[in-house]
This record gives sequence, structure tokens and C-alpha cells, in this order.
Amino acid sequence: MPLLFDMSLDKLPSYQGTNPRPSDFDEYWDAGLAELAATDPDVELVPADFQAPYAECSHLYFTGTRGARVHAKLLRPRDAQEPHPAVLMFHGYSGNAGDWQSKLGFVAAGFTVAAMDCRGQGGGKSIDVGGVPGWTLRGHIVRGLAGEPEDLLYRHTFLDTARLAQIVMDMDDVDAERVGATGGSQGGGLTLACVSLEPRVKRAAPIFPFLCDYKRVWDLDMDQNAYAELREWFRNFDPRHEREEEVFTRLGYIDVQHLASRIQAEVLMGVGLMDQVCPPSTQYAAFNKIGSPKRTVIYPDFGHEKLPDFDDMIFQWMLEM
Repeated sequence: MPLLFDMSLDKLPSYQGTNPRPSDFDEYWDAGLAELAATDPDVELVPADFQAPYAECSHLYFTGTRGARVHAKLLRPRDAQEPHPAVLMFHGYSGNAGDWQSKLGFVAAGFTVAAMDCRGQGGGKSIDVGGVPGWTLRGHIVRGLAGEPEDLLYRHTFLDTARLAQIVMDMDDVDAERVGATGGSQGGGLTLACVSLEPRVKRAAPIFPFLCDYKRVWDLDMDQNAYAELREWFRNFDPRHEREEEVFTRLGYIDVQHLASRIQAEVLMGVGLMDQVCPPSTQYAAFNKIGSPKRTVIYPDFGHEKLPDFDDMIFQWMLEM
């Protein structure tokens, strides 16, 4: 198998990651969840222009940490007679929640769907409130490195996923015992972050998750594409790498692999072994730390691209709830 850029398939199931885990990692996320709990969500629903005969479509807005207004597309089955399941959807890096139409299959099957826009990305409606030096649209991995650990932008985006889950699970017509989450690339990383921080979510279907094991990406010299900002940060702010250990340790706060041990959901993960955007070893760094029931579906000849039939597999697996 031509894994010339990463480790062999037989070694992936035992790989435990490279990026440092901060010594106060658990306290950091416990404090984040406490901050979230103290934030009034101030939920607002606005009817969407797009509607379907069997789907009631709305813009859902809520307040996240540091006062950001976060947006999600919410689709609910019309005239549901009893509490029903729900699925949370998270998008790829620099993207947005996507078209309404693409979510109708789940609604037709009796699910509520909530698809979140990440703060400041890709033409979505969620707000990046700023407050730290850095970029928006992209640059989100390194946004906040110049401040305190609490300034890291992905800290707040991860907490947004948990808040969205809580809002959906509190809806009168949703069965909180039957909620799943899914997404690809960044959406895969956010899926794992969501079920780590909101352990009541029952099923998680990440596809080649991003935001895992930054130091491994660096060591493989694959800080390109979605991870290119790592090199740009060093070129601009630490050209001699005098702070390299400190930087990667700080990035450890927002490394999904370190959250994965909190997961209680059942996990189904899709992996392309030729993925040169999110190398397979980085994905397994998170997967191998999950203690709940889990399995991978492996595509040996596929990279960071659509995995044939895997969306269908996720749909049927969610229906089992």
C-alpha cells in the first residue's frame, strides 16, 4: 500500500500522537464549559425564505462565549407528532453551513437538522468578534496564539458546537436520547469536539477529521493546504523557531486528540489512506484515544475527497437511533 508520506496501516491503530498535551488541559476545558454555562444563549429563530412541504426551515441564532452571535440552519419536520431524533452538521474549513436542500433527506426521515456556521468563515452568518491579533476566514488555528490560551479562537468554536447541541437537545420536539453529529475535515474535528464537550450526544460520524495532532503535521512537512498557516505563523512571528515547543504546547489546548478521551458517543469514522491534507496518523491520534464503541471505514486509494457511499452509510447508521 503506497503510504509513502505517512506510517503503514498496521501501525496506525497503536499511534498515540505527537503534539504535546498541556498539563492543565482538563482544567482549561472545564473552565471553558463553566464559561459557556454562564453565558445566556439568547436563542432566536427567524423563518427562512427557503421552505419545503415537509420541512420547516429557520435561521437559528444564539450567543456564544465572548458575546459572539452564532448562526445555524435549522430544519424541522412539519407536524411532528412525537419527539424525534436530530443530527448536528459541521462544515469544512473556510466553508459554511451549505444549502438547505442538502439536508432534506434527514428531515424526510424524521430528523431535526442543525447545521452551524463557524465564526468568521466562508460567507456564513456567524460573527468572529475579534479581540486578538490575527486573521479571519482562515488563520483560525493560529488566531489567538499571541494572547492567553483562552484567546484561541477554536476554543470558542468548539464551545459553540456544544452550545448548539444543548439547544437542539432542549427542544420540546427532539428526543435528547437520539442525537448524532457529523461533518468532514474541519467538520469532522468539530464533530469529535462536540461529542467530547457534550457527552449526551449518542453518535458521531466524523470524516477525515482536521484539527488533530498539529506537531505530527509539522514533522511530516505537510503544513500545506488547510494547515499552511502553521508555517506562515512561524515565518512571521518566530522565524528561528525559538518558541516552537511553547507554540505546539499551546496548540495542544485545541488539539482534538486530547479531547477524545472524554467521548462517550458511538463513533463511525471514515478515513482515506492517501489523505495528504489531514494525514491518516493525525486522525488516528484522536481515534485511538476514544474509549467508547468505535470503528473506522478505510478507503485505501482515496485522499481528502468524497468517500464513495460513506454518506449513505452515515445516513443509515443515524437511522438506527
